[in-house]
Amino acid sequence: MTAVLPRSSVAVAPGRWTATRRHYLMCPPTYVAVDYAVNPWMVPSAPVDRHRARRQWETLRRTYCELGHRVSLLDPLPGLPDMVYTANGATVVDGVVLGARFRHPERAAEAAAHRDWFRTAGFTRVTEPVFVNEGEGDLLVAGDVVLAGTGFRTDPRAHTEATRVLGRSVVTLELVDPRYYHLDTALAVLDPTTIGYLPEAFTAASQSVLRERFPGAIVADPADAAVLGLNAVSDGRHVVLPAQASGLAAAPAGRGFVPIPELLKGGGGPKCCTLEVRA
Repeated sequence: MTAVLPRSSVAVAPGRWTATRRHYLMCPPTYVAVDYAVNPWMVPSAPVDRHRARRQWETLRRTYCELGHRVSLLDPLPGLPDMVYTANGATVVDGVVLGARFRHPERAAEAAAHRDWFRTAGFTRVTEPVFVNEGEGDLLVAGDVVLAGTGFRTDPRAHTEATRVLGRSVVTLELVDPRYYHLDTALAVLDPTTIGYLPEAFTAASQSVLRERFPGAIVADPADAAVLGLNAVSDGRHVVLPAQASGLAAAPAGRGFVPIPELLKGGGGPKCCTLEVRA
């Protein structure tokens, strides 16, 4: 485990509680490409180095394993270059799986691949949704509630559906900046009571909700958010986030978290590549 910790040179406040062992689902970037653009971060004219992408992805997978987490793999399928972004494929709470329904047809088939994986893995409560939701891209579990994004991808009616299927209260948050089209690009859950977020990515009403619910939240600098610094994965102590967000790493460290920088992965950061399986 300690092999990954020296990557951070930021001083860490003492007293943070122990990390919780997690189970993550990832998909190798075998067919990764930018053949189309469904968000501002995707540039089809830019070449994709699959070998470099594989090395970066493998480093992320190894980091999770060295931190003591379990990583399962979803088999990549040809013709689905965005399957590496497994976070968008489902939301799992207490062994209940709410599948995804993608807004863009280019990604539609990923939803069935995720549902098939969960059924094969023995999950018996797997729901195919009625309304568009893009998994943990827009549905983030924070303690006993689900923070639910809308505005660009996920249909607000999916929030009610998530409440029914997952059995958790859902807090609706509306996104307004197209660069932050998914909630997990504008907000990171660090532990059940601590988040980091970019206020400017939300409506004034949603900012008010976040201030009330999370008065001690970490407010991200726009420069760090612009390199997907909030697309982070936390186990309650260690926070894996894009290395380019150096300023943002210092804030969680001051709260007792251990920041672990990783390279930005093309159109997504660590969270985009990581779906938490809460059995």
